[in-house]
Amino acid sequence: MNAEQAIRSLEADFIKTDLPEIYVGDTIRVGVRIQEGGKERVQPYEGTVIAKRGGGINEAITVRRVFQGVGVERVFLVHAPRIADIKVLRRGKARRAKLYYLRDRVGKATRLKQRFDRSL
Repeated sequence: MNAEQAIRSLEADFIKTDLPEIYVGDTIRVGVRIQEGGKERVQPYEGTVIAKRGGGINEAITVRRVFQGVGVERVFLVHAPRIADIKVLRRGKARRAKLYYLRDRVGKATRLKQRFDRSL
């Protein structure tokens, strides 16, 4: 067994299998575990996926939302233990891999066309 196979076998224990298929342009709700004092709760973060990167255990998504008139982007490691769940709310039609151009748009111009398929 070489080093790459050993690393993949170790990572296999931590990869989540219950996640939906996520595409760039989708509107998703990410449940983030928040530690407040001695309590832990799940806080939803809803927005549009504007980028995906990495693969396997290192897969990350960038989610953008507009909160009180200010654009907020967060990068989530998909397989991190802080991520409780991911739910796809709406499939978006995107013709490119990174939707960074949405940063310059305001209001209705930020909307993407909906993609209709049977998976949702």
